[in-house]
Amino acid sequence: MSDDKKIIFSMTGVTKTYQSANTPVLKNIYLSFFYGAKIGILGLNGSGKSTLLKIIAGVDKNYQGDVVFSQDYSVGYLEQEPQLDDNKTVMEVVREGAAETVAILDEYNKINDQFGLEEVYSDPDKMEKLMNRQAELQDQIDAANAWELDTKLEIAMDALRTPDGDKKIGVLSGGERRRVALCRLLLQEPDVLLLDEPTNHIDIESVQWLEDFLINSAKAVIVISHDRAFVDNITNRTIEVTMGRIYDYKANYSHYLE
Repeated sequence: MSDDKKIIFSMTGVTKTYQSANTPVLKNIYLSFFYGAKIGILGLNGSGKSTLLKIIAGVDKNYQGDVVFSQDYSVGYLEQEPQLDDNKTVMEVVREGAAETVAILDEYNKINDQFGLEEVYSDPDKMEKLMNRQAELQDQIDAANAWELDTKLEIAMDALRTPDGDKKIGVLSGGERRRVALCRLLLQEPDVLLLDEPTNHIDIESVQWLEDFLINSAKAVIVISHDRAFVDNITNRTIEVTMGRIYDYKANYSHYLE
C-alpha cells in the first residue's frame, strides 16, 4: 500500500471536557487521515478547533477515547503562542529545526580539527578511525545536501521575514516569535504539519510563500486559519467543528460553502 493510501492517524470516540465547563468541548469524535492529507479545520471561536489540533499533536492527553498515530511518521505542531527559550537567539532557535544536520556538520568539522593534533596524526590507528568516521559523515552530508544548510536557513528566514538572527527571543513581539517558530518547524520537515493560525502576523508575500510551500509539499497538512483564501488554496478536505461535533467534507473551503 502506498503512503498516500495508508491511514496514519485515527481517533475513535474521543470526548474532551474541561473542568471549568459543564458540557464537553468535543463529543464522541471519529477522525482519520492518510499521509499527504490536506485538511482545513473550521469553526467559531471556542468551538474546539485548537483543542482538536492539540489532541492530534499529542500535546493534550487528557481525554476519553482512543487516539492512534503511526510511529513511522513525525509530527510538527505550531501553536498560537509558541514556547521558545527567551535566552536563545533567533538563529539558534531556527537551527533547532535542522538539529540533526547541524550535529552532523559539527562532528565533521571537529574531526577535521583533530587531524591537526600531533597525538592523532602520529597514531595510525587513530587516523584510520577518524578517516573512516569522516567518510561516513561525508556520505550523510551529501545525502542530506547539508552543505546547503546555511542557504536553506537564509531562504526560509527571508521568506518568513524573521528578525535578525542575532536578536534574542526575549525581546521579540508575539508575531515575531510565531514567525521564528514557524520557520523552525518548516525546517524540521515533519511528515505531518499541524498549524494553528499560521498566517497571523505574516505579510502578504510571506503568506504566498507559505502557501506555495504547503501546496508543493508531499507532507500531510492540517490547518486552522481565518484566512479563507489561504485555506481554500492549500486544502482539499474541510472539517467543521460545531457544538462539540465534527462534520467532514471531502472538499476545500469554497465547495464546503456550496
